[in-house]
Amino acid sequence: MSEETVTNEGTATAPAPQAQQSDVPKRHLRKTRVGQVVSNKMDKTIVVAVVRRVPHPKFGKIVKRTKKLYAHDAENTCAIGDLVRIEETRPLSRLKRWQLVEILKH
Repeated sequence: MSEETVTNEGTATAPAPQAQQSDVPKRHLRKTRVGQVVSNKMDKTIVVAVVRRVPHPKFGKIVKRTKKLYAHDAENTCAIGDLVRIEETRPLSRLKRWQLVEILKH
């Protein structure tokens, strides 16, 4: 009776199915960032300024660190000042490693 369970009526039932592993290989989640568009002058490319708030290594005060990331905007829909969400992708050019996911605020 190690593999079978007995119900109240006394009949044996099959063991419960175990969790099946998916055939789809497990992919790593892509990083996403939210930032403000600072340039859209290139064709199908935007420059997004992403601001992080981190503690200063010596003094502990919270300071802002800004990083400019180049992102792919296939339809050229973004304008300067838009708040956008971008996600990591394969290298698309020398500097572009991100792609536009959505425009959060025009």
